[in-house]
Amino acid sequence: MQTIIIYIIAINVVAFIVFGIDKLRARQKKWRIPEATLLLLAVVGGSIGAWAGMLVWRHKTMHHKFKYGVPVILILQLAIVTWIIYKFGASAL
Repeated sequence: MQTIIIYIIAINVVAFIVFGIDKLRARQKKWRIPEATLLLLAVVGGSIGAWAGMLVWRHKTMHHKFKYGVPVILILQLAIVTWIIYKFGASAL
């Protein structure tokens, strides 16, 4: 359980920072982080960090796949965790 919590915290911090780096690179007109990478960070557990990065850095907020995709990913992840807890108990995590 502790390992999962550490992973979730770490991946969300990474997602938040990566969104900030991509925003900085966009302003500097430098090489950008691929959108697929940004979305993958959300899919592998960093959806809260990705969403926070979008709001704090004001980045990718007008792109539909981010504006709607990241919240949908978050909702799906929460639904999966809720189902696991309901079905197997909190110790299953």
